[in-house]
Amino acid sequence: MKHELESEQQYLDLLYRRVEAQRAEVTDQLARTRRSDADGPADLLDRDTRVARLQERARALDHAEHGLCFGRLDRQDGSTTYIGRMGLRSADLEPLLVDWRAPAAADFYTATARSGSGVVRRRHLRTRGRTVVGLNDELLGDGHQDSTFVGEGALMEALTAERTGRMHEIVATLQAEQDEIIRSSPDGVLVVQGGPGTGKTAVALHRTAYLLYTHPTIAERGVLVLGPSPTFLDYIHDVLPSLGETHAVLATVDSLVPGIIATRAELPATATVKARPVMAQLVAAAVRDRQGHQGNRAGQGSQGGVTFTYQGDDYRLTTAVLDHAVERARHVGYPHNVARHTFRTTVLDHVVELVLAREQALYDSTDSGFEEEISRLDRALARGEDHLPAKVEGAGTEVTGLAARHEAPRLRRELTADPAFARVLDDLWPVLTPESLLEDLLTDRSRLARAAAGLLETHEQQALLRPAGAGWTSGDVPLLDEAAELLGEDESVREANAQAQREAGIRYAQRVIAASGGGMAQAVSAEELAGRFAERDTRPLAERAAADRSWAYGHVIVDEAQELTHMQWRMVLRRVPSGSMTVVGDVHQASAVAGTTSWAELADQFGHRRWRHTELTISYRTPEPIMAAAHELLRTLHPDATAPVCARSTGEKPWVRTTRGDLAAEVGAAVVNEMAQLDGTFAVIVPPERLVEYAMATELAVPGTTFGPDARTDGASGCVVLTPLQAKGLEFDGVLVVDPAAILAGGTSSGPSNSSALYVAMTRPTTRLGILCGPQVPEELVHLV
Repeated sequence: MKHELESEQQYLDLLYRRVEAQRAEVTDQLARTRRSDADGPADLLDRDTRVARLQERARALDHAEHGLCFGRLDRQDGSTTYIGRMGLRSADLEPLLVDWRAPAAADFYTATARSGSGVVRRRHLRTRGRTVVGLNDELLGDGHQDSTFVGEGALMEALTAERTGRMHEIVATLQAEQDEIIRSSPDGVLVVQGGPGTGKTAVALHRTAYLLYTHPTIAERGVLVLGPSPTFLDYIHDVLPSLGETHAVLATVDSLVPGIIATRAELPATATVKARPVMAQLVAAAVRDRQGHQGNRAGQGSQGGVTFTYQGDDYRLTTAVLDHAVERARHVGYPHNVARHTFRTTVLDHVVELVLAREQALYDSTDSGFEEEISRLDRALARGEDHLPAKVEGAGTEVTGLAARHEAPRLRRELTADPAFARVLDDLWPVLTPESLLEDLLTDRSRLARAAAGLLETHEQQALLRPAGAGWTSGDVPLLDEAAELLGEDESVREANAQAQREAGIRYAQRVIAASGGGMAQAVSAEELAGRFAERDTRPLAERAAADRSWAYGHVIVDEAQELTHMQWRMVLRRVPSGSMTVVGDVHQASAVAGTTSWAELADQFGHRRWRHTELTISYRTPEPIMAAAHELLRTLHPDATAPVCARSTGEKPWVRTTRGDLAAEVGAAVVNEMAQLDGTFAVIVPPERLVEYAMATELAVPGTTFGPDARTDGASGCVVLTPLQAKGLEFDGVLVVDPAAILAGGTSSGPSNSSALYVAMTRPTTRLGILCGPQVPEELVHLV
């Protein structure tokens, strides 16, 4: 064994020497590139692009410091392949290390004694920094039995290690069923069902890294990774960078509309209505209600057309005229704010005709009067009268400024510039933002009633109404996104945004020129340089994508997908026109408010998109005694549910304790006692309505405790206090569940309820689980007593 360790250490040293050589090359290239002259904006942008590419390579080499090489394959033909987190070649381009995502590395995760892969030995290397500290061998040649797990020794060591509060990559211990999912085709929608601890999140993240590495078309547009909460995103934040991937955006569904922050909770009845498919129709009806109706701002519908004054004369736009203009504007198929131009043009054309017709009528009347005066004059001359009329009387001779048809362009310009007429057009078809549309809809009873006619019952409309300025909720975000799709962006708003970007670009260009010592000023102006920057956005892909609501991603990962509502799915699907998605979750942990309890039901969301279903069957996190206790609870919710097979059959049985006193007074002592039994991370999971109370009680016993959305899951805090929803997707060495009866009672608008919430809470620990009850143990948990 000592000889084997020394041999592997020598090879690892070789790999790190190659990393150091490449790092030196990149550092030198960076320095030379930064010093290179830029004769103009094009050269400067090319230089910035090269710098960004080199910096990305430097980051990948830096990440290689941890776990550079973790495996080796020996084959029947005598060849040896080393597997690691990145690919390395010698100076002569000979392969030294194969990237775990490369096809040549697949056998490391899938080879068995009976697979016919030609692999006779699979070795897992355990390293600490740059030192080999251990190895595990699996013999796969003829006559050898397959192990239950790939690299069982390395896997068990990883499973029993203390948690740090951060998720880490698992490239060294991926199992065959996980690897199959990671490497599967990106086409269509892949739905992955998996119980607690089966590695759904880890698989999804490693699939992200694999797709970015393997499919350039996906890398060009990036991957959107959606998690259930900001706490969860913080927990998984380091995984993709550790795998060398930066072209991914981590987000929650609540953060998909830039600039919108959901801060307000709402009642379950309201959340339920907002989650329904009919809300898409309601938003569309609300947009239609703002098209061609007088009194839009006041919320009053038009019944008999519109009257307005132009140059002292009254004109009327009939309902028929307005309906025609609305029909034409809708027929073009553009969003509301873009179709507004067609509506305004159609109405303007009609008004020009009205004005010209009135002018022509006045001219005809004047002309008739003038002819009569000429006849009178002729008769007077024929009679030889000495006194002729001193003045020709009649309206026509005194009227000036009558518009003829050839003056229609002038008249159009004057009408367009007329403030009163502009107000009429704005009132009939206003420029709308998603925020203004939804705020007006949900705060105006009559406006909501018009839009909801035939869609919502009166009590459902009442549930949606709220005071003005109340703030946004999670359920509002998909509605705002729906509105944004239907409204589009007004040209004036787009131009204002573009102008702001141009001004910001000029300021940046001025700083660049100043930093060059002024030499560039002779070759290019700040305005010209800013224009070139605008042509090529040099921001990192993830930054550009996150700031753009309409960004089309190459692939989307949805974690805890069972929690998404119908309206949230509509929002997500817009962001991946290709239909390439990976959906992971557990329908047994679904929220009772509006989540998914069957993947078959979810198929309707995907429409024409192809989708396929697979399942992760082994729980690597949860010990068998804890899983058995949780499964008994699960069967009260889903009698036919099957529990995952536990990788660890040993462990401590969960304990249950009752108290007749105040639970808050008991929490602190229970936490201190539990934390004394183990090292690592610890969580207290409590009912949402008593989160602050239990968190304060815990903090008195364990100073530094954090809780709720601000909980520190990175290990910096000795203890965290969370609700079941906030704990979704997380894991801890130890967990104390407080007041399970209240958790079972549910009562929140945005989190899991009833048995599913308690099931989530009970399946978070990797080592110890305690349950602190009130005077009685809930019926669902009596099997633990």
